[in-house]
Amino acid sequence: MKIPLINTASDDARRHFAALREKLSPRGDVVSEAGRQRTIELFGSPLSPQQVVERICADVAACGLAAVLEYTRKLDGKELTTETIRVSQQELKEAHAAADAELLETVRRIRDNIVEFQRAVLTDDVCVQRHDGDATVELRQRYLPLKRVGVCVPGGAAAYPSTVLMTAVPAQTAGVKEIAIVVPPTEFGGYNRDLLAVCHELGLREVYRIGGAQAVAALAYGVEGIPRVDKIVGPGNLFVALAKRHVFGEVDIDSIAGPSEVVVLADDTARPEFVAADLISQAEHSPGSGVLITWHEPLIAAVQAELEKQLQSLPRGDLARQCLEEYGALILARDADEAAELTDLLAPEHLHISTADPEALLAKNQNAGAIFLGHFTPVALGDYVAGPSHVLPTGGTARFANGLCATDFLKRSSVIAYNQAALRNAAADVRLMAEREGLTAHSASVDIRLTNDPE
Repeated sequence: MKIPLINTASDDARRHFAALREKLSPRGDVVSEAGRQRTIELFGSPLSPQQVVERICADVAACGLAAVLEYTRKLDGKELTTETIRVSQQELKEAHAAADAELLETVRRIRDNIVEFQRAVLTDDVCVQRHDGDATVELRQRYLPLKRVGVCVPGGAAAYPSTVLMTAVPAQTAGVKEIAIVVPPTEFGGYNRDLLAVCHELGLREVYRIGGAQAVAALAYGVEGIPRVDKIVGPGNLFVALAKRHVFGEVDIDSIAGPSEVVVLADDTARPEFVAADLISQAEHSPGSGVLITWHEPLIAAVQAELEKQLQSLPRGDLARQCLEEYGALILARDADEAAELTDLLAPEHLHISTADPEALLAKNQNAGAIFLGHFTPVALGDYVAGPSHVLPTGGTARFANGLCATDFLKRSSVIAYNQAALRNAAADVRLMAEREGLTAHSASVDIRLTNDPE
C-alpha cells in the first residue's frame, strides 16, 4: 500500500509532517467535483460547504419547520411531515420490544460504566468563607444542570447506538432533564431499530428524524414542535460540524468534530499486528486517520506487512486503505523524546501508547483527547465500553479542547455575599480600582451603602 513514510532524519521530513498536520486540521473549504455539482443542482451555484451551511441555517431561522422539512426532502430524499419527523412513542416501544436481549444487556453494562465514571468527575459546589472580626464574606460556586440539550447522532454510513450512550448518558448523569436526539432519516439513523431500542432503554423519548445542518439549526433556533436547546453535542459530517460552528453563540456546542484519528506511539515491544489493527480501526470510519510514530525502525516494515494482510480480510478494508493512504503515515523518529514531541504537535483525538513503560511517555505528552496505555488497551475500549465519552477533539484541537464529560452539561454561577462590615473593609480597594478605570459609579455604589455607616 502507499501509506506515506516519514523519516525525521531526512531533509524533507518537516515538509511531509507539515502536510500531514494540514490534512488533519479542521477545514471547511474543500469539496469534491461530485459534491460541487450536487451543490449547483440544489442551490444554483457552486457554494462552498460553509456557504451551504449559512444558507440552510438562515432559511431555518426564517421559515422554521417548513425549511427543515424542505431540506430533508432535497438532501435526504425523505418526504416527512410534522407528524412523522418525530419518532413516535409507539415506534420506540416496538423497537425496544423487538431488540435482541444480548444487545440490551450490553447497553445496560455500558451505561453503568459511563455513569460510574461520569459521576466521579462531577464537580461539587465550592464554598469559601472569610471572617475578620464581625466582617463576613461568603463566596460560592454553584453548579446546575442545563435544562435542555440536543444530541446529534450520525446515521449515514453506519448506525451508532454507541454515540447515543456516550452523549446522552453523561448529560443524564449531570441532571439534564430534556434531551432531544436528532438522527438522519436513513436505515442507519431514524429508521434503525437497534438505535431506537437503545434510545428507549436509556429513557430518551424525544427523537427526531432529521440530520445535517438543518437538524443543528432546528435545535439552535427552535422550530414548530422542536423547542430550542441550550447546548448541542455529538459528532457528524462536515456540514454538521460547520453548522455547529455557525450557531455557536446562539447555543453552546461541545466541539467542531472532524474525521476520527489515532496516533500510535510504539517501541520495540509493540506487536505489529496490534498496531496495524489500531490504525485500521480508526481509518475504517472513512474518513479516518491512523498514524504510527516509532523510533524502532523494524516496526515500520512489520506494520506495513500486517496492514496488507489485515486489510484484505475486512469488509471495510478498501475504505480503510484509501484513508490510510490519504490521511495516514508511518513516522520514524530519532528517539522517544522526538516521538513524544511529534505526537504533541499532531494533538490527536486518540493516542495509544504501546510501549514497555507507557506511563513514562504519558508524562511527556499533553495534547490528546483520550490516551490509551499499554499493549492491551485498544481504542475500541474507549469507543464503546470504558466510561469516558468517545466524543473527543479532533484535527489538532486537543491542544486546547477537551473530550465531552458530565461537567460540560453543568452551568456554573458564582454566588457572592458580603455583610456591611466586610463591605467597609473592601471599600478602599474598590474606590482605588474604580478611580483608575474612570468608573466612578462603581465607587458610588459602595459609598452610598456606607454613607450612614455608624462607624
